[in-house]
Amino acid sequence: GGTMKRRAGEREKELKKKKLLEELGENRLPYLTPADADFHQLWKTKYSKLIFRKSDTVPEELHQMVQESFLTLREHDCFFQDLVRIKGKDFLTPVSRILIGNPGCTYKYLNTRLFTVPWPTEGYDIKYCSPQIHDACKALMRLNDYLHIEAVKALQGQNLFETKEIKDTTVTDREQSFATSLTEQGSVSKDQSGVCVPEDDRSLKNRTSYNLTLLNYMDPLQMLYLKQEPYFGMGNMAVSWHHDENLVERSVVAVYSYSCEDSAVEESSGQELKGRDPAVWHVGLKVAWDIETPGLAIPLHQGDIYLMLDDLNVTHQHCVLAGLSPRFSSTHRVADSSRGTLEYILGQCELALQNLLTDSDSMALSLKSLEAAVVKQVEEIHNEVEFEWLRQFWFQGKRYLKCTDWWLKPMAKLEEFWRKMEIMTSLVLSEVRKEQQIEEQRNETVSCFLLLLKERQKLRKEWTAR
Repeated sequence: GGTMKRRAGEREKELKKKKLLEELGENRLPYLTPADADFHQLWKTKYSKLIFRKSDTVPEELHQMVQESFLTLREHDCFFQDLVRIKGKDFLTPVSRILIGNPGCTYKYLNTRLFTVPWPTEGYDIKYCSPQIHDACKALMRLNDYLHIEAVKALQGQNLFETKEIKDTTVTDREQSFATSLTEQGSVSKDQSGVCVPEDDRSLKNRTSYNLTLLNYMDPLQMLYLKQEPYFGMGNMAVSWHHDENLVERSVVAVYSYSCEDSAVEESSGQELKGRDPAVWHVGLKVAWDIETPGLAIPLHQGDIYLMLDDLNVTHQHCVLAGLSPRFSSTHRVADSSRGTLEYILGQCELALQNLLTDSDSMALSLKSLEAAVVKQVEEIHNEVEFEWLRQFWFQGKRYLKCTDWWLKPMAKLEEFWRKMEIMTSLVLSEVRKEQQIEEQRNETVSCFLLLLKERQKLRKEWTAR
C-alpha cells in the first residue's frame, strides 16, 4: 500500500512538472537576486521562513575548524558519489557526499540508505582510521551544536515575530519588525527568549536537535555536464529542485556553505549581468508548483549559513546553483529515525526471533507459532533487514571503511540474525507441508507467506542486477 501511494505521488509530481513546463513554453518565470529592488519585499512576503546569516556572524575559530575538516575529508578521499534509484533506474549523483552523525543513525534518500560515520560521542568506542578524521568529525559535531542553538533562536524569533504581527498588524510595525529581523539575522536577545510558551520548549528541541549532517562536495569545473535550471533560466544546477526527504515534521534544516573562492573566481561587476552571477554559488528557492510567484536566487559565500524553518521544506522547493569554484556544504538535519537506527533494526530482529525455539537437549530448532499474523511479521522483518540494511550497507556502505570500521560489528550481528530468519522461513515451509495442519489456518498462513516470499525474490533479482 505504501509503495503504491508513493508511486502515485511521484506520478502526480511528474505530471505537475510536465504541465508547468508546457504552460511556460519558452517563457521563463521571473526570479530575483539581492540586486533587485523588490527582492527583500518578496523574501518578506513569500520566503520569510528562510533565515540567512552572513559568515561574519559566525565565530572565526569555528569557521577555521570546519573548513579544515572539509579539506581533511577531501584529502582522505572520503567524499563519494551515491548511486541513487529514480523511477527504477540507477544514477550517480553529480555531488559527492558523506554522512556524519550519531552512532547507529542512517539517512535514506532516493532509495539509497547512507550510514553515518559516527562523530565522537561519549559512551561509544569509535576507532577512526586517522587522528585527522577524528578531528574532522569532532569539528562537525561542534558545528552541529552551534547550529542547534542558532536554529532554536531562529524559531523563537519567528514565534515572537508572529505574535507581534497578531497583536499589531500596522504596516509600519510589520516592516520595522522585518527590517530588525534581517539586521539581527533572526537572532533573539536573551531577555526575549523567555517569552515562548513552555510547550514550545520540547517542540523546539525536537525540531532542532540535529542527529546527523549530510556533507556535500562538488568541483563544477570537473563536471562534463550540469543540468540547466528549467523554470527560471537560473543556469547550471549542482542539485535539482527538491524537498529534503526523511525528516522529522517541521524540523529546521541548517546549511553551512564553504565555496573555495580565490582571486581567479571573482564576482562579476554585476552592472552588465541580468540575473544571478554564474561565477558564484547560489541557493535557489521557489514556491512548490506555483508559476505566479517569482523565485529567489541567493548568493552563497565562504562560511555563509542559511536555515529553512518550520514547513518551508514542504511548501517550497530549493535547488543549488553551481558557481565556478569547488564548494563544500554541511547540511544538518533532524532525520526521522523511527525506522532508521541500528537500535530500531536490532529491536525488530529480537522481536522476530521470539518465534524461534531451541530444544535445550537436542538443540533442534522449531517455531513457537504458525499463526498467519506471526509468520507475516517475521517475514516482513526478514525482508527489512535484508533489503533496507544488509544489502544497502554492502552495496555502498563499505566505502566508509576509509573513515572507521564502526559498522562492521553491527552488520555481522544483523547477518547472524538474518541467517536465523532464513532457517525460520525453511521451518514455515516444512510445517505447512504437514497434513495435521487445520486447512483454513494453513491457507491463511500460506497466502500471506507466499506474498512476502515473492516480494523477496523480486527484490533479490533487482539487487543482483544492480
